[in-house]
Order: sequence, then structure tokens, then C-alpha cells
Amino acid sequence: MGGTKPTFVPYTTFEKLTPANGEALTALGRCRINPLTCTESNDKFNSIFNKNVDQSKVDDTAEDAEVKASNKKLKKKYMKQGVAMAQKYIYETLKVDASIVDVEVLIQASMIIDSDGCIAACFLDAGCDKIAISGEEDELLKAMNSARVPKERLIAHFGSAPQVSNAIIEPLMAFTDSISITHSGSMKEEEYVDLLTRISKSIGPNMKAKDITVNIHVPALATDHDTEFVSMTSKYCSGKDTPNGNVFLIDPTPLQLGMSFASCIRTDRPDGLYTTVVCTRSGEALGLVYSSKESIVAALECGRGVYYSRSRNGLWRKGDTSGHFQTLHMIDVDCDGDAIRFVVTQRGEDCAAFCHLNTLTCWGEPRGIRHLEGTLKTRLRDAPEGSYTKRLFDDPDLLRDKLVEEAQELAEEEDKQHVAEELADVLYFAMAKAVKHGVSIDDAVAELDKRTRKVTRRKGDSKAFRIEAANKILQK
Repeated sequence: MGGTKPTFVPYTTFEKLTPANGEALTALGRCRINPLTCTESNDKFNSIFNKNVDQSKVDDTAEDAEVKASNKKLKKKYMKQGVAMAQKYIYETLKVDASIVDVEVLIQASMIIDSDGCIAACFLDAGCDKIAISGEEDELLKAMNSARVPKERLIAHFGSAPQVSNAIIEPLMAFTDSISITHSGSMKEEEYVDLLTRISKSIGPNMKAKDITVNIHVPALATDHDTEFVSMTSKYCSGKDTPNGNVFLIDPTPLQLGMSFASCIRTDRPDGLYTTVVCTRSGEALGLVYSSKESIVAALECGRGVYYSRSRNGLWRKGDTSGHFQTLHMIDVDCDGDAIRFVVTQRGEDCAAFCHLNTLTCWGEPRGIRHLEGTLKTRLRDAPEGSYTKRLFDDPDLLRDKLVEEAQELAEEEDKQHVAEELADVLYFAMAKAVKHGVSIDDAVAELDKRTRKVTRRKGDSKAFRIEAANKILQK
């Protein structure tokens, strides 16, 4: 059994490379982007920065009520534009799915200060998990204060270990619990332990070493002939009273990243294979397979589900023969470090089947909402005579009216059983709307996951014009 901490695995830092190079170097679940050195994307990042500076310069504290209201509206407009630009930058320019991959963006302290913290909130609202801030000590502390976001969403970054002075560590802990450091190569174990010990002793009396995270960013070339540094840090940080910490490989190849990942996990199988569970992005198990070091590297190279076939004694590129290939979203490891999970979207021209029996899962067809989704897709393609679902697909007004009607019934119901029944009705009509427009359950899950990243919250008041429109439908 494992200890009280998760298994720490390596991640990717993109400095010269970008995630859009066609390989799945973000698939281990977290990555760091340095937008000012990713030469293909820095112009777009600077445009986002300029929009946030515009937002910060709008004075929404004017005494004149009309001017104040106008400026608040303008500030909100700039904020929305900035977030939209940042989302496009992450999802389209960088081609990172930030709803499933934890994205860190490295931003200079001066840019945080010049935008009055707006750029930090902008990227978090756009889907990033954390903002890493780099700069000289005084500027770094000022930028951390200017960011005004939860401390668990910020990282203080240093260009080298000597830059992390003992004096700055405790003041930083008021704004963050995470530090990252770039190192020129792999460290010896004693050097690494001494660094983390020094930082741990400087955090102040109100925190413990196990409450902080110290990540080391090293050139991927440092792992070419030896992954011992990566595995050593994983083992050390799993200690009960040590800081948490991962190694980030700067601009790695799939081989460097995959072999470093494998060095942090374990197996008790004589053949050295890793037990692997394949899941949808909403957590449904599709099947049980096995992975080798080579298959992990191959999956990172092509961004698909690639496993090890014990019957063929070689790589199994899922879908090469059946056509039922998989889009790879993430590879992660369980708490004990002895089982891998592949998170995928199952594809297929005829049907999305993982199993050789042509079912989605190796345990047969799914139940519940996933079964409903499959049935609705079938009806959309080939509905039997008299199908009510087909009627909904063909009559957008009827589908709209039923959605409003069932939502109203759910809103007014109080009895537990009746609430469940009305919820089932709403789900049916909502899924009919989704399937008609090519939207899947996984698309909705991705949207929910995106929203958990936001730090800017709306009031959430009801909209009178929507209520009025619904009432007109209900009064038909």
C-alpha cells in the first residue's frame, strides 16, 4: 500500500517547443507554458497582455454614477475579450485541452504589475490551473500581491537555485504554497535534498514542509542516459514530512518523457508490464489492458491509445485493424504507483467500440445516460417508423417547448421521487438537443471542468427576459 501522498511523475515545460507540434507531450496531465519563448505564439500572448492592460486602466470607481456604470461595462467588456483571446490561445494556438490537462503559464512579474493582476485572472478564467510568476525579489512579491487570486493558484518561479534566498521564502508563503526552480541539469541527491531542506526551514512557523510544493525544471537532455534523478525526486517527495514535488522536463521528446514517467511507477509482474485501465474522460471504465515502457512512449508520440499485446508480443495500436481508434487525453498513475490509467475518447466510423464484441466497454453496453446517448445517436441516423425522438429531431420548436416545459416541472417539484423523474425527463430532452447538434456527454463534462478553473464569478441572478420568454412558451 502507498503512503499519504500521490505518486509524483514528470511533466513537460514548453520553452522552445509548443504543445501544437503533433505529439502528446501534455498527456501526463500537467504542463508549463513559457509564452514569451514559444516563438510561434508570443505575439498572440502579447496581444492578450495588452488587452488586460486596457482593462486595468479603466476607472470603475468614478463618483459620477453614469460614468461609473459606463466604465464598469467597458471593464467587463475588456475582461470578456481577454478571456476569449486566452481561451483561443490555449485551445487553438497551443492545442491544449485545459479542461483535462492542468496548464501552468509562466508570466513575468512586470506584466502582472502592469496589468494590475488582470492577466493572472484572465488565464485562470480561460482554463489554466496555475500562474507561475518570475522576477526579482521585490518585484516578485509585488506581483504576487497584485495578482489577487487564491494562493493555491500561484507559483513563485526562480531561474536558478541560488536565486531562492532564505529571506524571501517566508514572505512568499503569504501568497503561494508552491515554488518552481529552473536548474541547468540533473541534481545529485544530496544537492536536491539540501535545497528542499533549506526551503522547508525558511517557510516560517505557520506551515509545514509537507504543505508546500517545490518543482524542479531541468533540460530534458539531462535524462537521456539516466532517469535516476526523476525517480529519486519522486521517491523523496513521497515521504510523510517532505515537500511535494515534481520534475518538469524542458522540451522533451516522447522517449525522454515516457521513460522518465516509467521510472516513477512500479510493477510486480515478471514480464515488467503495467496494469492499465482505459477510461472515458468522465471516468467510465472501457477495459483492462497492459502497457510497456515502449507502448507508453508510442502513445505519447501519436496521441492515441497504444498498449502492449501479450498475445502478439508487441505494440497494440488500438484501431489500426478495427478502425476503433482512441484519442488520448491523459495518462496518469494511481495512488500506489502500480497501475496506469489511459483517459481516451473512443472513436470508430461504424460505432465507438472498445471491445472486440463491438460494444463500448468490455462489460457490455453502458447503462444510464451513456446508454441514452447511444440510443439517441442511433435514432438520429436511422429511426424506426413513428419514433418520437425522430419527431423531436425534425421539429426544433417542439424540442424547445418540451425542454422548457420539463425544466419548469423540475423547478417546481419538491417530492424526491418526482424530482428524479422530472430530472430524467430533462436529461432526455437535453440529450436530444445535444445529439442533434453533435454535442456529446464528454463535451459537457469538458465544459463543467473548464468552469471549475474560473476565479471570476458572476452574480448568477435570474434573467427577466429569459423568464418572460419561457412563460410565453408555457402559456401556449
